[in-house]
Amino acid sequence: MVPSELAARLNCAEYKNWVKAGHCLLLLRGCLQGFVGREVLAFHRTLLAAAPGLGPQAACRSGSRCSPRARQFQPQCQVCAAWKQEILKHHTNRNGDVYWGNCRPGRWPVDAWEVAKAFMPRGLADKTGPEECDAVALLSLINSCDHFMVDRKKVTEVIKCRNEIMHSSEMKVSSVWLRDFQMKIRNFLNEFTNIPEIVAVYSRIEQLLTSDWAVHIPEEDERDGCNYETGVYLSENQINEIEMELLKEKLQEMYLQAKEQEVLPEEISNRLEVLKEFLKDNEDLRSGLTEDMQNLDSFHLQHQKPDSEEPGAQTPEGKA
Repeated sequence: MVPSELAARLNCAEYKNWVKAGHCLLLLRGCLQGFVGREVLAFHRTLLAAAPGLGPQAACRSGSRCSPRARQFQPQCQVCAAWKQEILKHHTNRNGDVYWGNCRPGRWPVDAWEVAKAFMPRGLADKTGPEECDAVALLSLINSCDHFMVDRKKVTEVIKCRNEIMHSSEMKVSSVWLRDFQMKIRNFLNEFTNIPEIVAVYSRIEQLLTSDWAVHIPEEDERDGCNYETGVYLSENQINEIEMELLKEKLQEMYLQAKEQEVLPEEISNRLEVLKEFLKDNEDLRSGLTEDMQNLDSFHLQHQKPDSEEPGAQTPEGKA
């Protein structure tokens, strides 16, 4: 039998929609990784061809003094200063937020991925390649780097949808929202009709979004609330893995929002309480998220102490 917790979750249409949308993002991430990896290498080669003096023979001469922090980066050597300017030339958001703290500038001459991280959201300093990134990181890179010749409005629409998925406190989306998401992700994927691995995933995403979902029980003939002809069948373990990955990403997003003070502490508290209540009723998920929950809880409580600095009392970071 399907575990009672999973059956109850899938019996809620809006939660099922949330998981389906999240599953689409996981599929999207998978099909973008190889493409992005190749394009980042090509972009790096283009930069070096245009400015040979920035190649492997160039070296940062200031060491730790050329270490960026969050959105701030004031290079202390000519090589890093030249690289910063070169990156900004190709950044579509050059006058806005650039998360220099993702990067190790001393590696820019030899490591294409360190350059790529300047075009991505915060919290990616430890990522060494596209295979370690979530969908929004790859989408942001495509959106922020002018090497990628795409309709940026289509990219930002998918990014907005992803954020709505991750910021949904109750982890539910309506069928109307899901249809809108389907249209936006279809529009985005149509930008890559010449990339085989992306085309291959297109039909899987379409099928997932337009069909019902069922849990396949190998030892039984019955299917859980799904027409055999139109359903997408996943094992209990597959659905559980998808849920776990989405919830881990959601917790990581909450942690980064708390750390960067992007939302009020009260909002983090409210989201945490909703998530704790959800996990209280779902032991099969709770056991795999204990460490993530503890990390977020600990960080949040630490910054809720009466003697801690108020967010407004801190000096805002300037933009590089």
